[in-house]
Amino acid sequence: MHPNLKIMMVSTEYPPMHGGVGRFTYNLVKSLRLINLEVRVVSDLHGTGDYHGISPFNKQNSEILQSITQEYKPDIVHIQHEHGLYGFNLNPLLPFLTNTGLDKFYDKCTVPIVTTFHTSMCFKQWMQLIDTKNGNSKDWMRLNLLYKYWKQLINYSSLHRINKQIMSKSAYGIVFSNHMKSLIPGTNIVYHGSTPWPTTIDTTQKEARKKLGLPQTGRLALAQGFFTSTKGWDIIKNMRMPLNWKLVVNYSKNFYNTEGADLDLKNSKINDQIINLGKQYLTEEELSLLFISSDATFLPYKVSSGSGIMFDGLGHGKPFISSNLDFFKEFTQFGLGIVSSRTPYSFQKAFVKLEKNYKKFETNVKEFKRNLDWNTIARQHYLIYENILEKQNASKKISQERITN
Repeated sequence: MHPNLKIMMVSTEYPPMHGGVGRFTYNLVKSLRLINLEVRVVSDLHGTGDYHGISPFNKQNSEILQSITQEYKPDIVHIQHEHGLYGFNLNPLLPFLTNTGLDKFYDKCTVPIVTTFHTSMCFKQWMQLIDTKNGNSKDWMRLNLLYKYWKQLINYSSLHRINKQIMSKSAYGIVFSNHMKSLIPGTNIVYHGSTPWPTTIDTTQKEARKKLGLPQTGRLALAQGFFTSTKGWDIIKNMRMPLNWKLVVNYSKNFYNTEGADLDLKNSKINDQIINLGKQYLTEEELSLLFISSDATFLPYKVSSGSGIMFDGLGHGKPFISSNLDFFKEFTQFGLGIVSSRTPYSFQKAFVKLEKNYKKFETNVKEFKRNLDWNTIARQHYLIYENILEKQNASKKISQERITN
């Protein structure tokens, strides 16, 4: 193992801030430290990073990171890249001027950068990011909404241009799936880790349900996560679960989200089949108990570059039912879940199919989840860091030999 390897991990979002990227980064950092790597975290002031100052609203993110890099002198800078977490400035007239708050840092940093890409998507999903739920049919006549659509439309190419530029300036690029790899050429797959919280490893499903006050009998599907319009949970109101199934719902807002977090399930057609847990943001232990309590994760998403909840479910041995987005389709090839057209009836049929073949799906997931162990993920990251430094040292040696000769 490379002695005294120093990693500077960058993520604006970091606990106790609520957010999927922050939670992923926290678990990765914890796992890297367990294999004796020195990792220091740069985060928003509201996170418990070792260094602070970066945020989606700070126009000096690049300068702050450059200053910290010079002070800490890391061997590797590892950036958890989600465009909006560092400022994603869409130009409504000249899309080639669209930029992020990290562009200057990528240009100037002399330390090798590893980038984990959390977002890329096809055109249809990109356009669905526009929030129109507060409007009405007359909004199409309003310049504000037309402006939003126009700005989003002409900047689809900017999303991919920026990802491509970032990849070209990174020593290594990481994504969570082949789907993302196809959208960002040159990247490599390292799965999103997921391991049950240590105190819950020996907990049975009945014990977990008792602790959370959930029914002891029947199947439970789980819709869990941060509330956004792209999660597609609005469809829950019109669904009907098959016999022996209930749907457990638990949601909260992530730190930077401005959307209202209210699903309003009171008038749902399946009100008697929905259990609104109402615990909002969960600790790692509570989250593990919730996954252990469930029999499947339910992911009716409208947009997804990658789903930490899907990986969490798989890491706890649970198959999934999802909308038929390309990201989810990839994992059905391993027999880990079922994708469905995004209609209530199609999802109902998917649950019936899962029930009939549950043992098969359960066996497939049990086999696959070995790939998601956080210790395994941490060691894969270590090998990436080590290989980068070995190549860098070899390159320096060749350069010195040329100078000498």
